[in-house]
Order: sequence, then C-alpha cells, then structure tokens
Amino acid sequence: MSVHTIDDVIRELTQIIDTAKDQPSRLGYFPALYRKVTLAVKKGIEAGDFEDGPRMERLDVIFAKRYLDALTLAKTGQEPTESWQIAFKATKSKKPLVLQHLLLGINTHINLDLGIAAAETMQGQDIQLLKNDFDKINQILSSLIDGVTKELEEISPMLKRFGLLSGKVDDYLARFGVEIAREYAWSVALKFARSARSEWPTRINEQDAEVYSFAKKIRRPGRSLRFALFLVRMTERRSIKRIIEILE
Repeated sequence: MSVHTIDDVIRELTQIIDTAKDQPSRLGYFPALYRKVTLAVKKGIEAGDFEDGPRMERLDVIFAKRYLDALTLAKTGQEPTESWQIAFKATKSKKPLVLQHLLLGINTHINLDLGIAAAETMQGQDIQLLKNDFDKINQILSSLIDGVTKELEEISPMLKRFGLLSGKVDDYLARFGVEIAREYAWSVALKFARSARSEWPTRINEQDAEVYSFAKKIRRPGRSLRFALFLVRMTERRSIKRIIEILE
C-alpha cells in the first residue's frame, strides 16, 4: 500500500469511508472517527504545535499503516492480529452498538498499534525524545471527545440515559476516555523500545493477546450491561450510511 505522507493516510481513509457508505458497511464507522483525528494531527503539524513536525508525520503514517494493512489482510481472506480480527468480524453483525464498534477499533489501534508505531518511529534513538509530542496527541483527542459524544447521542439516543457515555458504568466502555488508553500505549512503546527487534514478533503476539482480552469484553459485556445495550440498540439509527455521515 502506497502510504508515505499524512495526506496519503487521509486519502486512504476517505476511500474506505466512501466505499463503506456505498456498500453500505459498518467497516466505515471506525475510519470515520479516525480520519477526524488524523486531520486534527495534520492541523497541529502545520500549526507547529509539535516539537518535531516531520517526526510526528512519520509516526502518524507508521501508525495508520498498521490499521490499513490489517484491513487489507482481512479483506483478502488473511488473518491480521486477533484484536483486529474481532473488530472486523463485529462489523458483519447487527448486534454491537456503534459505540462498541468504535471502542473495538480504538482498543486495538491505541492499545496495540500505537506503542509499536512509536517504538518503530524512534528506532535507534532515545524514545523519551518523543514523549512530549506523544502527550500532545492527548490534547487533540480530548478536544474531539465532546463532539464525538454528541454524535453518538444522535446515533444512539438512549446511550446517555443509561450512562454508557459517562465512563462510570463499565471499565472497558470507559476506555472511550482515550487519555487512559494513551498512557497505556506509552508503556507499550517503552516495552518495545527496550526489546531487540528480533523479539518484536513474540512481543506483538503477547500484546495482541492482552488487547484481545479487552476486545472480548467490549464485544460481549457482562450480564449487568446486556439489557441496557439491548434497549439502546432498539432506538439506535438503522441506516449505516447515515451513521457514517454523522460520525464524519
């Protein structure tokens, strides 16, 4: 896949979103959110908000390619990491809420992919040099959360009533508070940065197994949440295309 710049990433995400609207496919939910984050990062780079703009763009590209490559593997009948597999397979089912689809993508991309991408970006350098710019991404994400929450309320009117956007109901749904996940991702980045490259395949498998355990709980929450999710689902928008448009 020819992705070398942040503009290439935005182009690829746009193509995935447009195809998902045409089909229609729930595969368009996560990239609709992801593209907004990428556009915000691009704006930050152009505004000089990061200590090293070119390095941040390099991180963004490496990070995005992990998602794009995983999606390509899934579409061609191959197997990406287990945590991406469960996210992609969920898009074929009507049962998960839009919130769950987004969380499955966020979970894998941040808790697995981001740390690996950060370590790869800084290979041969002190990864601590990246820490300030890595933390600044939190500010970008936080600025987007309120808007995304309002979009989810429009898509799933009952979400707020049941407290599923409050971060208080369930620890795994609370991972939508992305700042927590980013802190976790930094610990993953340190783990990979301190490992020899020959050890990475084993480390990736280990990390994937841990992230997959999170994903299973997002996909099938405990009994205490099931009835609430059922009621939310009954009032959730049905049009996949319209949902993608709202998330855009």
